[in-house]
Amino acid sequence: MCGRFTITAPIEEIMIRYYIEKSTIINYQPIYNAAPMQYVPAVVSSKNGNRLGELRWGLVPSWAKDDKIGSKMINARAETITEKPSFNKLLSSHRCIFPADGFYEWKQWNVSKQPYRILMKDDRIFSFAGLYEMWIDSDGNKLATGTIITTEPNRLMADIHNRMPVILRSEDEAAWLDRKNTDVPSLLKLLRPYDADEMRAYPVSTAVGNVRNNFPELLQEIN
Repeated sequence: MCGRFTITAPIEEIMIRYYIEKSTIINYQPIYNAAPMQYVPAVVSSKNGNRLGELRWGLVPSWAKDDKIGSKMINARAETITEKPSFNKLLSSHRCIFPADGFYEWKQWNVSKQPYRILMKDDRIFSFAGLYEMWIDSDGNKLATGTIITTEPNRLMADIHNRMPVILRSEDEAAWLDRKNTDVPSLLKLLRPYDADEMRAYPVSTAVGNVRNNFPELLQEIN
C-alpha cells in the first residue's frame, strides 16, 4: 500500500514540471508527511491544459452515504481496479496525478517496524497514478477526493514491502491525464512497477508514524 508520502518542492517547481500556468491551491506549504484524509496537491487535465489543485486523500464514491468511507479507500490495486465498482468507471474518465518527491513505507524487523523513505536517485519530482471523484452530500456541498493506485513491488521495494505505488514514467504522464483517452487496456499497461535502478531508499525516524508530525527533519536519514 501507500499510506504516507512527501511533496516538498516549491509550488513554482511543481507547476513548471507539469506545464501548469495557474494553480487553485491557496497558501501552499511543503508536505513532509502527507497522510490519508488530508488535502494534497493533484494534477488533472482540462480543456485549457493541466490544472493543479487539491484533493482529499481517500476516495469517496459518488454513491456513498457519507464521506467516512474515504479513510478505507486511500489505495486502489492495479490488478483488480476494473473489478471494483468504486474504481472501474473512474479509470476511463477520472484520472489524476499526485506529485511527490518521496514516500514512506515500513519494513518489518522482528517485532518492530522501521520506516523508510523511498525516492528517485536524483531527488526529482515524480508522479503517482491516481483516480479522483466528486462527492456531493445531502446539502449539496461538494468534496473532491482521490486515491493512489498501487502495484507489485519492484526489486528495491520487495525488500521493504509487498506493494508500491504506481509511479508513471514521464513519457506516459500525458496519456494518463488525457481525458480523451478512454482505452482501458492501454491505460492498464501503464500501471506497472517503476524501474528500481532509478530509485533509492533510506531509513528515517519513527516520528513519521505520527500524522501530526510534518517537519523537514522527518526526511533525514538515520543510522
